[in-house]
Amino acid sequence: MSGDRKAFFWIAGFIAFAVLLYALSSILAPFVAGLAVAYFFDPVADRLERAGISRGLAAGLVILAFLGLAVVILVLLLPLLQAQILGLLTTVPDLIELLRERVRPLMELLYENLSSGEIDDLKSAVEAFAVDILAWVGGLLKGVWSGGMAFFNIVSLVVITPLVAFYLLRDWDQIVARFDHLLPRRSIDVFHQQFTAIDNTIAAFVRGQASVCLVLAVYYAIGLTLAGLDFGLLVGLGTGLLAFIPYVGASIGMISGVGIALAQFSDWQSVLIVAAIFIAGQTAESYILTPRLVGGRVGLHPIWIIFALLAGGALFGLTGVLLAVPVTAVIGVLIRFGVSQYLESPFYDGGQAE
Repeated sequence: MSGDRKAFFWIAGFIAFAVLLYALSSILAPFVAGLAVAYFFDPVADRLERAGISRGLAAGLVILAFLGLAVVILVLLLPLLQAQILGLLTTVPDLIELLRERVRPLMELLYENLSSGEIDDLKSAVEAFAVDILAWVGGLLKGVWSGGMAFFNIVSLVVITPLVAFYLLRDWDQIVARFDHLLPRRSIDVFHQQFTAIDNTIAAFVRGQASVCLVLAVYYAIGLTLAGLDFGLLVGLGTGLLAFIPYVGASIGMISGVGIALAQFSDWQSVLIVAAIFIAGQTAESYILTPRLVGGRVGLHPIWIIFALLAGGALFGLTGVLLAVPVTAVIGVLIRFGVSQYLESPFYDGGQAE
């Protein structure tokens, strides 16, 4: 088969896979979630297997431990989170009014130093920005909900995901071996190198970033609650869980937390304490947690991660969000491989390389 025909079949196969993924995106969420759970806990199952436990029993123990931990967390946190969510929804108008009262002196000072035309331009810009942000957030949430979070799919996530995770975790090594057997022997070393690079990238982000999110969620939840912030548990957990989106999660959390603090506290000291909690958390994430738990193996620019998550959520709902980083990692590794091949080719150096 000629090179052109091979390229055609690869491109056609990729397009067919993308179309199939889009067509089935509404039902894929539990299967993708199960794959993610199996991939995340595969090292744990490997350790249990090396300790003398059969693979099937190891997979069962891991999934049972995962489900037990999830149930405990839900039982302990769900009532508190439900109360804080309902409380936040009912007090949002009051919080907005209190926030307006707090910033009114600053706005009056600003009005004194700006002309009426500049003030109108500033108002228009702020209103347009707010409308765009709300529309974007609403569209993203709508896409995630319709694509993967309808009631049926919530039930599917709860019921199907553990089953998929168990069977994939039990047969993980066999699946990898069978796939490896299908690879062309002539290029087996190249495939192994690229799959290793892809695995390192995904593992660094998924396993490492999950650890970062967990640590930050606990830190923010405890810190904001101890600081006396209303809805501190909700804001803290939300900020930590959103930390996998570079910059966006921390920004949303800090704006929400400081905004609530401005409306709640009458003294600036308490507001500064809340702000300091977020600054300390962001500093620890950037200089301690991410370098140690994630490292430099990801190889994905934060902008690409943000774009991939937003594009995946908009196109495929929850399934797209779950697949965004792995797909981006694969594309990134393949692009780097293609660039390295190009730089070593006669086409690049004009045939001067020996």
